[in-house]
Amino acid sequence: MKKILPFLFLTILISACETGKSYTEYKDVENTPKDYSVIPLPVRMNTAPGRFVIDEHTRIVASDSLVPEANFLSQLLSGASGFKLETVTSGKAGDHVIILKLDSEIQEEEGYKLSVTYDQIKISGKTSQGVFYGIQSLRLLMPAEAEVAQVTDLTIPAVEIEDAPRFSYRGMHLDVARHMFPLEFIKKYIDLLALHKMNRFHWHLTEDQGWRIEIKKYPKLTEIGSVRKGTMVEKNWDEHDGKEYGGFYTQEEVKEVVAYAAARHITVIPEIEMPGHATAALAAYPEFGNNTGPYEVETKWGVFPTIFAPKEETFKFLEDVLTEVMDLFPSEYIHIGGDEAPKTEWEESEQAQAVIKREGLKDEHELQSYFISRIEKFLNENGRQIIGWDEILEGGLAPNATVMSWRGSKGGIEAARQGHDVVMTPNDHLYFDYYQSKNEDEPLGIGGFVPVEKVYSFNPVPQELSEEEGKHILGAQANLWTEYIKTTDHVEYMVLPRLTALAEVNWTPVAKKDWGNFLSRLKVMKERYEALDYNYAAHVFEEDQSLDDDTQE
Repeated sequence: MKKILPFLFLTILISACETGKSYTEYKDVENTPKDYSVIPLPVRMNTAPGRFVIDEHTRIVASDSLVPEANFLSQLLSGASGFKLETVTSGKAGDHVIILKLDSEIQEEEGYKLSVTYDQIKISGKTSQGVFYGIQSLRLLMPAEAEVAQVTDLTIPAVEIEDAPRFSYRGMHLDVARHMFPLEFIKKYIDLLALHKMNRFHWHLTEDQGWRIEIKKYPKLTEIGSVRKGTMVEKNWDEHDGKEYGGFYTQEEVKEVVAYAAARHITVIPEIEMPGHATAALAAYPEFGNNTGPYEVETKWGVFPTIFAPKEETFKFLEDVLTEVMDLFPSEYIHIGGDEAPKTEWEESEQAQAVIKREGLKDEHELQSYFISRIEKFLNENGRQIIGWDEILEGGLAPNATVMSWRGSKGGIEAARQGHDVVMTPNDHLYFDYYQSKNEDEPLGIGGFVPVEKVYSFNPVPQELSEEEGKHILGAQANLWTEYIKTTDHVEYMVLPRLTALAEVNWTPVAKKDWGNFLSRLKVMKERYEALDYNYAAHVFEEDQSLDDDTQE
């Protein structure tokens, strides 16, 4: 017994020393600039020697309110390291831990602090959202292969980061009305937004060419309105392929998407088009039109004269639709479109002209303003806000409306000067259905030229605005219209790497933005695209891109 006890003590001592050594040997490791390729670039980032190693002893310490974020981090690190990381919410977790905590002293709602030393990682946030963004930055400090495979000796470089976004609205749009995509891809798209610290997913669900969301009170919207007889062949407006195209998302699928996004701190904003782009809806319920039917779901792209009639039955229909939409989407904003609404049918409609006379309106533009204001009042009464394209400025802006400025920045400037909030989505910088290369073999796009550097050069706050007016600019969003984008691979190609540039536009202070520095970090991000199996355009990695040609087809 006397011989066994000293041996046992020595074994424990050696084991403890080896464990300590396994951490201290990383204390003075030198890191490289590539190790710190965080996008978007943080507000403040101080690098240091040393690395934190993930091993079987690593634990995550988090309060009950941060368990979802802890689980997200645990899944990420467990897959990368091969060790199952336990989350501890009470009691002593031991040494060598990753601490997630809320910190009320952090000023910005989405702000966070990330501290990595050889023996501890701490992520603090004003809110759980801030903590989540800290986790995303931690993720970008890991090697790209850690996204999908176990990494031998997974370590994270020492760093001190204090960070918060420049803008509160950081959005990406996807049109599923022209071409729709599987539920699993919508989730993959949301994952891509989360990786880039985006917080809004604008889901464009209705159009002339298809109605893509189940509305239980009006089943013909999907029975009839979701199906078109064919699809226009490339850019030939006189021909369609004769192949029936249809599909929609059930309400259960919508709930699944909303919950999936919420777990990643992304709000889904639905768009239900009105008063124009209404052909698919009127094909299902022609009684809400201006007696210009019969209507048929469009097989071509473009702008059509079909428009909702401004009568009480129409407003009741739209309120019923929006009631179901609000039940599915908890977002503050409901997007009501408002763009490209020709007034010809209203000009020729006795009923529409009677409304103009009854309401003391000047013309059809003011009738559209009346139409939008009616919808806004309904949504406001239900605790929601409307957001619409900049055409809703025509005829007078609804009292509480937020404007998405897509026809350049002019509409955003006008709305901000009127005291309305604005999201900048200008087609000349942020339309991702535009070409990103002048190569002849480029996949089909709608026209224009928006390379990565042009996206990166965009400043959402126009110089024309005063400092006070500039506060109405909530942020920026890129739009992806899918007339010519039929596959998920094509979607990814058009989005990447332009989305990465947009992420930095929305997050990083203007004074810290630098194209050359961004490009060096983007080359590292490319490795992550490849690991995660995202298709991307490679032009920016192969050649310089000239910005001297903004022509469109």
